[in-house]
Amino acid sequence: MNVRNCKKCGRIFNYVSGPVVCHKCREGLEEKFQEVKKYVRENSGVGIQEVAEECEVDPKQIRKWIQEERLEFSEDSPVKIPCEGCGAMIRSGRFCEKCKAQVTKDFQGIVGQRKAQQDPGADTSGKRASDRMRFL
Repeated sequence: MNVRNCKKCGRIFNYVSGPVVCHKCREGLEEKFQEVKKYVRENSGVGIQEVAEECEVDPKQIRKWIQEERLEFSEDSPVKIPCEGCGAMIRSGRFCEKCKAQVTKDFQGIVGQRKAQQDPGADTSGKRASDRMRFL
């Protein structure tokens, strides 16, 4: 059992995964998210600071929801966050499309290299002859 203190209220709770907040605080945070989402839909063109003040939410939390791709502002909105790869301004997520494509390409290259490095002389179990146990 993994017991931790909630970062919001300090209560002890059984931690499973995700943010280190108790069930009650997590529900409260989800309610705030729904409130922010509704406000953004009804008021296109608003900024993060205005949303934070109207909905009584920390601007950092709003940025986190944008990075998690849970919240996205309209095309005409001035709200943009920097790409973590190149710094280009994006509407949601952590990376722009160009950086996402580059990461995918790099990953596919690594997978391709690993397949090419596999020894063609491996037996049916997938182990090389040199990796077998030896007896003296």
